Amino acid sequence: MQTGYYSSAAGMVTQFNRLDTIANNLANVNTAGYKEDNLIVGDFMRLYQEKRDELDLQNNTKESAQFLNRTMARAPQIVDEYTNFSVGNLQKTSNPLDVSLTRENLFFAVKTPAGVRLTRDGSFTKNDEGKLVTKAGYEVLPNDYYTTQQGISLNAQDSIIEIDKNGQIYTNIPNSAKLTQNAKLFIVQPENARMLIKEGDNLYKMDGIETAQGVNESAAVSQGFVEKSNVNAVKMMTQMIETNRLVGMYQKAMNSQMDDMNRDAIDKLSKKA
Repeated sequence: MQTGYYSSAAGMVTQFNRLDTIANNLANVNTAGYKEDNLIVGDFMRLYQEKRDELDLQNNTKESAQFLNRTMARAPQIVDEYTNFSVGNLQKTSNPLDVSLTRENLFFAVKTPAGVRLTRDGSFTKNDEGKLVTKAGYEVLPNDYYTTQQGISLNAQDSIIEIDKNGQIYTNIPNSAKLTQNAKLFIVQPENARMLIKEGDNLYKMDGIETAQGVNESAAVSQGFVEKSNVNAVKMMTQMIETNRLVGMYQKAMNSQMDDMNRDAIDKLSKKA
């Protein structure tokens, strides 16, 4: 069977993977704190640029020709994937329990059934027990959680709730406008955000979270604002159109290869007959 058919099929599979990633980004364009995923596709030019200084690629050498032939016949494939952690636009809500982070690589710690996880979604609310929770119902954790094993509690009498730029929560004394310190948000800064694992529900898993120390002076907390998704819908739509066109091109290439193989088979059979 011809190599071009396999290369075209592999290229189509690669574009289907791109479509899945693009569709997921578009589906979360309105998800608070969502971070855009991207894929890197390996191709001839990328492979050549990465390896030309390592291999003998002098002009007109036998080794050079062999390398170029092997590389050009290689099917395109996903060689890397990454998440864009840039800060999304901030939307003002004036809700005192909405909190956003204005710097990259900072995350809120929340308690889930699977353990402590990280999130950028600061759309918090208060549940029936007076606990500060996310929209999905996960408890928002204070920076002393691993010592106290307690969440953040807000009383029904807390008519005034203020959160400073470092995540310190202040609530009013009952029947008074005087503020007193409550808990402090557990804000985590991973050493390498690329090592975080997405788990759905806008959550990230971090290895070693049990030993993580909260950022005390982040100066990045903004009360009354929600961070929107950093997905560029126009760019994603452009990439979707481009990917669909590539799928069509690979389909035509596969049809052409199959037609050639069928003609070859018919010619050989007719000659034997």
